[in-house]
Parts: sequence; structure tokens; C-alpha cells
Amino acid sequence: MIAELIAFVIGLGIVVSTLYSAIRSLVLPRAAPDPLTSLVFYTYRVLFRLISLRARTYKSRDRLMAYLAPLAELTLVPVWFTLITFGFMCIYWALGHGTWYESFRLSGSSLLTLGFSTSNVPLVSVFIFSEATIGLMMVALLIAYLPTIYAAFSRREVAVTMLEVRAGNPPSPVELILRFQRIHGLDRLTEQWQMWEKWFADIQESHTSFTALVFLRSPNPEHSWINAAGTVLDAASLTLSTIDYPNDPQAALCIRAGYLALKNIADYFGIPNIHNPQYPRDPISVTREEFDEACVLLTNAGIRLNEDLEQAYQDFAGWRVNYDTVLLEIADLIMVPNARWIGNQPG
Repeated sequence: MIAELIAFVIGLGIVVSTLYSAIRSLVLPRAAPDPLTSLVFYTYRVLFRLISLRARTYKSRDRLMAYLAPLAELTLVPVWFTLITFGFMCIYWALGHGTWYESFRLSGSSLLTLGFSTSNVPLVSVFIFSEATIGLMMVALLIAYLPTIYAAFSRREVAVTMLEVRAGNPPSPVELILRFQRIHGLDRLTEQWQMWEKWFADIQESHTSFTALVFLRSPNPEHSWINAAGTVLDAASLTLSTIDYPNDPQAALCIRAGYLALKNIADYFGIPNIHNPQYPRDPISVTREEFDEACVLLTNAGIRLNEDLEQAYQDFAGWRVNYDTVLLEIADLIMVPNARWIGNQPG
């Protein structure tokens, strides 16, 4: 009797925990890290990172890493189904349906709605119908879940692809400013900051609600959403700190939207970050030499800079410190291509 009670409690606990995991991963519209989902993605990330060490070029590594998110996402379904099957197996055995194998057959038949095994015991029948309902609900949730993910993915990638036109490939904050100076004029940058502020807000909402989006790679192996984010944030920081141009509050709003989005994504994945960083107490990864090289490129293109470049670097670092650590950590997490001030390439 005690063994049956323990089995029933364990089985019910597994079923409830698995449903809770599925709800947090597929239904709940907010950042709610789930241990089971995180474990699946972490396992695939470790496995793919080990396999990618044998890749000789970035493109071959990118082709491999492109399968990480889809495989991890599809693996969640059999993991959930396996746990639910095991949980109800314990329940059926505790209710006296028969041996463990007979309980397993009943559980699998009920969850997959195959109907080749059943029971005439009223209480067992209640759980059979409950398990069948859960199975149908899980399938329905998955069908509705995938279009939602790829709709958010499409919105993200449109902006990332458009950035290549304005910032080059790989994207560079300096190139973004130079092209606007040549084609539109720097006053048109305000429109860009507004567009990317909305983009960051979308990223914060979607990438903390749907884990797979963070790992889904761009169709073009040389593109990456995190590189695009870093490029725009650095361009806005250079505009506010270095260029002799009227202060644009929209650039500051874009930076704030960006680092809040990146910090929320970092918090979701448990990436350590300083929530109130201050320069020079907290250093940045962009060196003064790299900053000076960017200033030379801007000056040679006829863009007027602030006279005090030492203060300009201090101001630039004051903006960059807000997102420097989380930007690099997320870039390492998803193994992105090198870009200006994100990989090992200079600005």
C-alpha cells in the first residue's frame, strides 16, 4: 500500500511538473526560465560546441550550429511525452492496473490516443481520458507555437538584413555613420534610432518568451541579430559622445532600449552581468586605440568630431559600459561571426 501511494505521488508530481514546463515554454507570455527546457538547450549547446571544434571554417561551423535550435525545440516534445508517459505509468500501477509493463502500455496508448489498451476501472478510466486530453493539447500547442516563433524570427531578420545595406558586412558602427553621411545626412539617423528602439523592444519580449529564437541563426551565415544589435548601439554611442552634432535624445532612448533588452535576455539565461555598471570602475572591451582608429575614419570622411577626444572616449565608454559585457557574453553563447567591436575585428 505504501509503495503504491509513493508511486502515485511520484507519477502525479512528474505529470504536473511536465505540464508546468510546457506551459512556461509554450504558453506563458513572459520571461519564465524553465529548468527542463534550459537543460535540453544547454545539452545541445555543449554537444554542438564540441562537434564544431572540428570545423575548419566559420561557414561550416555555422551550417552545423543552424541545427541547434530546431533540434533542441523538437527534442522538447518527446522529452515531455516520455515524462508524461512515465508519470501516468506510475499512476496506473499504483491504481492496480497490472504490472509495470501493462501500465506502460496503457499510458502510451492513452497519451498517443492509439486505444489498443484500456481499463474498465472507473478511476483508471478518468486518468486515461485525462492523459489523452493532455496528449492532444500538447500537439495543438506545438502546432500553434511554431508559427509564432517564425513570425518573430522573420520580423527580426528583416531589420538585420536591411542593416547590411547601411552598415556593411560584417556590420560596423563607423560604416553606418559614414554611409548616412554620404547618402542621407546625419539628421536622418533619428529615424534609424526610432526603428531600432522598436526592434529592441520586440527582441526583449520575444527572445525571453521563446528560448529558441536566441539560438535561431540568420539565413545568411554572415549575419547575426546580436552583431546587428551591437552595431546600432555603438553607432548611437559614437553619435552622442564623439560627433560634433546636436544632441539627439532618440539615440539615447535607442541605447537604453538596447541594453535593457540584452540585460533581460542575459538574465533569462543566467548570464552574470552588472545591473548598474559605471565607467571607469567597470572597463569596456573597446580600447582607446580602437576608438582612435574609428575617429580617424570619421575625420577623413569629413565628419566633424568633438575637439576633446579624451572626453569623447570617456563619454563613449560611459554609454558602452551599459551593454558591453552582456553583448559579448550573448555573442559567445550563440557563437556568432566576428564583427566590429564584437569579435576580434577592429572598429
